[in-house]
Amino acid sequence: MARWLKTGADVTAVANADRAVRETVEGILADVAARGDAAVRELSVKFDGWDRESYRLSPAEIQACIDQLSDRDLADIEFAQAQVKNFAQKQRETLLDLEVETLPGVVLGHKHIPVSAAGCYVPGGKYPLLASAHMSVLTAKVAGVPRVVTCAPPFGGKPAPAIVAAQALAGADEIYCLGGVQAVAAMALGTETIAPVDMLVGPGNAYVAEAKRQLFGRVGIDLFAGPTETLVIADDTVDGELCATDLLGQAEHGPDSPAILLTTSRKLAEDTIAWVEKLLEILPTAAVARRAWEGFGQVILVDSDAEMVEIADKIASEHVQVMTADPDYFLRHMTNYGALFLGERTNVSFGDKVIGTNHTLPTKLAARYTGGLWVGKFLKTCTYQKVLTNEASALVGEYCSRLCALEGFAGHGEQANIRVRRYGGREVPYAGAASPVLAAE
Repeated sequence: MARWLKTGADVTAVANADRAVRETVEGILADVAARGDAAVRELSVKFDGWDRESYRLSPAEIQACIDQLSDRDLADIEFAQAQVKNFAQKQRETLLDLEVETLPGVVLGHKHIPVSAAGCYVPGGKYPLLASAHMSVLTAKVAGVPRVVTCAPPFGGKPAPAIVAAQALAGADEIYCLGGVQAVAAMALGTETIAPVDMLVGPGNAYVAEAKRQLFGRVGIDLFAGPTETLVIADDTVDGELCATDLLGQAEHGPDSPAILLTTSRKLAEDTIAWVEKLLEILPTAAVARRAWEGFGQVILVDSDAEMVEIADKIASEHVQVMTADPDYFLRHMTNYGALFLGERTNVSFGDKVIGTNHTLPTKLAARYTGGLWVGKFLKTCTYQKVLTNEASALVGEYCSRLCALEGFAGHGEQANIRVRRYGGREVPYAGAASPVLAAE
């Protein structure tokens, strides 16, 4: 039976906050749709204190950002991008086109076709999260997307050099220094100076995630990637310092980032709570991490690994770090998660920054029905068919004729009937149903 040694925010309070976000985003999207660039500029000034003639960075500005980084910085970015690109390419290789003859003279197939234009949002108002450029821009390019647009907010009153460098090195075609809902709206809806995209991807705060939700349908989206969530599953094979470090490492993302410990060890649970308090005294980002821990942190004590799996699947966390005697037990049995980090030698930060798996992952229970961003998200799997012989056309047409009649779709039925007449040499009454071949003979 599960016991909560620490609980998070009240459900009603969370729902009220979500409602306020939804209403704010609705207004911004409507404003950008109606007034285009003028609205984008006003919103950028209002929320980021950022105004310039064009929000698109010129080649000279991009190079100036790259030049501000040290050789070591650039080498580190290139190393991380090599890992992300390599894994994305391996994933792409698993997606094969298909063509198969399913009946004599009937050929069916599918092709994986990249979207024409993708908009990649890179968050950076609080921290310059350059890794999101690798995860979105680079993955889109591996998929073959011909036009990749990317937006990131200003940092410290100017473009963030590391983000811009990462965007450029990843292969972005257009780079804008523009943040928040106004950036997402401009990419999705288009303005006088920004052509609309077909798909939006990338993480963001609650407002960006809500904007993507509301824009879905007008454009495609990768998934709902809102405030970071982390779940640490651990037993008495690890210690409280390690668990606390991994919880706070994600809590620092924002004051609304859930950080949860799920364990079979009361001692570990209590030690972790104590270690969290110790580390918050020295963590430079404690002001944010403490709010997240106090408002959204949880510690759950259960009796068995099986019960941990059951509860973890209900939580459906974005990140699930497993530090137990048998981490692979959770790989075998868990079904709802954004990404698994198995064993104490790895951690969520490796995945966030460098190891190669994508860090744009589902939040707010979306892991129940989708995985994270990957090369396949940028591809449309589109089918085609060919009928190569008269005999095949007549055979399929006969069945189609009768099935259409069963549904009462006369027009559909005639599409089949005319081919039975022309290619099968058989009489079928107009808007009627073809008789079986044997019966006709």
